[in-house]
Parts: sequence; structure tokens; C-alpha cells
Amino acid sequence: MIDFVKHKNVFFIISALVLVPGLISLAVKGLRLGIDFTGGTLIEFSSPKFDSNSKEKLAEEIRSQKIEVSSIQQSGNNSFIVRTKEINQQTNKKLQEDLNKKYEKVTEERFETVGPTIGKELTRNALLALVVVSSFIVVFIAWSFRSVPKPASSWRFGLTAIAALLHDALLVVGVFSILGWTLNVEIDSLFVTALLTVIGFSVHDTIVVYDRIRENLIKAKATTFSDTVNLSIWETLARSINTSATVIIVLSALLLFGGESVRWFVAALLIGIVSGTYSSIFNAAQLLALWQEKTEKKNVQRNK
Repeated sequence: MIDFVKHKNVFFIISALVLVPGLISLAVKGLRLGIDFTGGTLIEFSSPKFDSNSKEKLAEEIRSQKIEVSSIQQSGNNSFIVRTKEINQQTNKKLQEDLNKKYEKVTEERFETVGPTIGKELTRNALLALVVVSSFIVVFIAWSFRSVPKPASSWRFGLTAIAALLHDALLVVGVFSILGWTLNVEIDSLFVTALLTVIGFSVHDTIVVYDRIRENLIKAKATTFSDTVNLSIWETLARSINTSATVIIVLSALLLFGGESVRWFVAALLIGIVSGTYSSIFNAAQLLALWQEKTEKKNVQRNK
């Protein structure tokens, strides 16, 4: 049986190697914000004349009207979603007339304008939601695990769960930062929804492992805390992987066949859930064991 705790540094290095490129991209390039955050206009056009090769031509036509285009995504066989800087109804009407002259039978399926004030409010609320959720998770886990035998601390369970949660959130954000400047992928309110879902899934998976650690500590199945953690990981490993695998299969199907409108939402979920499964097993539990080891060493030195 592999001693996962013994090889914890290997897992920490793997996490660092995965996280660093995204964090560098985040620091240098930042995120490509969608109109939900920056303000702007979203228009969905459809036409029998549109096909997969119409994207660049459509972008050129819109820019020729002196409209700044943020992105264009194909939303169906004959439709495109266009994101631009904020435009008024008069400009939009003129744009439709020009597109009809070139493509014929162009229909506007959607026209939405979000002002920059709403964008700032969404940004602030998204950050506030993440802070509040993290705080509640720490308190809830600390309270739920208050029965763990000493010298283990229930607060360590809560704080290491948050560390794993931040690992997953930062990985998703970092990957989307890279996608932003390589594939022009923008983040919107759906991305925030995906991020909060990932956080919930990550904590759920971590608690499964932690609950088994608590049970084994009470039953004293192993001689040391690290051995208890390793035993608990093995006892929950199959369950964690199998549970995640069923979700990953569904998300993979949605990513392939779900269409353009939900593609990046599903991609964020998929990245986060794979990361959450890894971090729950190989980061959160290992951090808990490492913290306990450090505490025990300090107590031994203090008692000498």
C-alpha cells in the first residue's frame, strides 16, 4: 500500500507546477472580462447565410460600422453571439440594416446592454460571495469536527479545507486567464456560478476524506496521525474517484455536444472538479498531516 502522506511533497510539487503558469498569466495578463463585468452590449444574430466560415467576415462588417467588437462566438449552425462595447438602439438598427444588405434575412435573436455600474456591482458581489462562503466553510467544518480527539484540532480541518478550495479556485481562474489571451475566452456571471459550484464540490470531497480521518482517530486504528490520514485516504479513494468520474463523464458529454453558449461554463466545472478530486486526496489531507507533524515536533522540543 502506497504511503501517500510520506510522498506529500511530490503532490505539493505537482500542484505548484499546475498552478504557477496560470498565476503568472493572471499577474501579467489578468482576466478577459465579459460585458457582465465591464459593461457593453451582447447581440445574437442568425441568418440562413451564416456558416462556420462567417465569423471573421461578420466581425469585419461590424467593425466597419466603427463598433468595437470584444468577441464573436458561434451559438448554432446559423447564429453568432457578438459582444461589443455599449451601443444604442439607433446604432444597432443601422447595423442590422447593413447586415441584411450583405447576408439577407438576418434576425436579431437577442439584444442585451449591461452598463458599467452593474458590471462593478457584479464584480464586488462575486468577490464578497467568495469571502463569505470561505468564512462559513471554515466555521462549519470546525464546528462539525469539534469531536476529533486531541491533539488534533478541528480548526486545522477547516483551514486546510480552505487551502484546498483556494487551490481549485486559483487553478480554474488561472486556466481561464491563459484561455483569455490565447483563445479570447471571456468570463461572465456564468463563470462565477461555475467557480462557486467548484468550491462546493471541492469542500464536499474534502469532507468525505476528513470524516473518515475523524472516525479512524476515534477508533485509534493507526499508531500515528500520519498513518491515520494515509489509511483514511485509502479507505475513501475508490469512492472519491468513482463519484467524480460520473460527474466528469456527464460534463465531458456536455462539453462536446452542449453547444457554444455553455461550453466555457462546462469547461470551468470540468477543470474545477478534476482539481477538486485531486486536492481533496493529495493536498487537503496531506496539509492536515503536515500541520499535525509540525505541531507535534514543536511540542516535543518545548517539553525537552
